[in-house]
Amino acid sequence: MSRIGRTPIQIPDGVTVEVSPGGNVTVNGPLGTLSQRVPTRMAISQEDGVVTVTRPTERGEDRALHGLTRTLVANMVEGVTKGFEKQLEIQGVGYRAQLKGSDLELAVGFSHPVTITPREGISFDVPQPTQVIVKGSDKQVVGQTAAEIRKVRPPEPYKGKGIRYQGEQVRRKVGKRA
Repeated sequence: MSRIGRTPIQIPDGVTVEVSPGGNVTVNGPLGTLSQRVPTRMAISQEDGVVTVTRPTERGEDRALHGLTRTLVANMVEGVTKGFEKQLEIQGVGYRAQLKGSDLELAVGFSHPVTITPREGISFDVPQPTQVIVKGSDKQVVGQTAAEIRKVRPPEPYKGKGIRYQGEQVRRKVGKRA
C-alpha cells in the first residue's frame, strides 16, 4: 500500500471510533452515536487518537472510494463533537415560522399552516420569525430536513418570495411589461 493512499483524521478527546470487520464504522461522542457502512475495500485503522483510511490500489475507483470513506468518517467525527446546522431564510409579506413544542409551523401563503415534525436527532430553532435553523449531528439528515423545509415554498423568480438557504442567490426575472 502506498503512502499516497493514506489520510489521517484526528480524533478529539471523548470520541471513540469502532470499526467492525463487516465495514461498519461507529463513532460515539458527546452529541450522540453515528454509524455508517463504508466500502470494505478501504482499510481503516486507529492508533493514538488518529484514524487512517488506506486504499488498496491507485485505480480511479479506489481513489474515489478512498475520498468518500475518509469524508464520511470525518463528518461523523465532526457531527458527534460539534454538530451541523443549516440556516434558512423566509422572505415574503406575512411569511413566518414558529415553534409549536418541537415541531416547526410555517405560515407561507397557504390557507393553512404547514407543520413539520423533526426526525430523530434533529432540532429546530427560530431566533426570528423569518429565520429557521436546523441542527443535528448527522450531516446528511440535517441537509435532507433543510431541503424538505425549503420544498414547502421554494423561492419564486418574480418577487423572490419563499424559503431559501441563508446566502442563496435567487435569479430574478423581469415579468410582464405594460
